[in-house]
Amino acid sequence: MTGLRLKHLEMRLTQVKGFPSPSARDEQYLTPPDLAARLLFHAHARGDIEGKRVCDLGTGTGILAIAAVLLGAKEVTGVERDRNALPIAKENAKILGVSPRFVEGDVCDPDLASRIGLCDTVVMNPPFGAQKRHADRPFIDTALLVAPVVYGIFNAGSRDFISSYLQGRAEIVEVVGGTLSMKRSFSFHTRDLRDTPVEIVVLTRVPR
Repeated sequence: MTGLRLKHLEMRLTQVKGFPSPSARDEQYLTPPDLAARLLFHAHARGDIEGKRVCDLGTGTGILAIAAVLLGAKEVTGVERDRNALPIAKENAKILGVSPRFVEGDVCDPDLASRIGLCDTVVMNPPFGAQKRHADRPFIDTALLVAPVVYGIFNAGSRDFISSYLQGRAEIVEVVGGTLSMKRSFSFHTRDLRDTPVEIVVLTRVPR
C-alpha cells in the first residue's frame, strides 16, 4: 500500500463515514479526506509513518488511523472517548480493508499514555476550542507523552500559542497551511459549506 499517491489516498478516504449525530460540544466532525490525506502523506514523506507505531488521538470515526495503515504503518492505535463512534471506525476500517486497533479512552485520563504504550508518531485533529476553551491542550500533553513526533491540525495562527505552551517540552519544526472544508453539521452553521484556514503543525519532543 505504500505506493499510494496523494490523490489516490484521498479518493480511498472518501469512503470513510462520519458521525451520524455529531456533538457540537465535542466539536465532532469528519476530518475532510483531502486534509487527512495531506497530513498523513506529509508525515509519510518525512519518514514518520511507514514501518512505525502510530497513534491517532481522538480518532473519531477513524480516518487518520485508517490512512496511516494504508501508508504502511507497522501498528496503528486509534483512541476515542465516544464509544458510539468506535463501531463506525471499525466498520470504516473494514470497508477500506485495514485493521487498526481502536480503543476507548479519554486524553484527560492520566493513565491513557501507559495504556497505549510508546509510539513513534502521533497524528491528531483535536478540537479547536470553539466550544470549550483550551480543549486542545490535553491532546497536546498526551501526544507528547505517547510519542516524540506529533502531527496535529490546528486553527491557522495558533503557532505562537503552541510554541509558548510547549516551551521546554517540544519544538515546532514545521507548519503547513491548509483548509478545513466543513459541510453544514450543526444548527448554528449558517452556510452549507464553511472553509476554515488551518495549519498542520509538526512537533518534536525536546530530549530531557
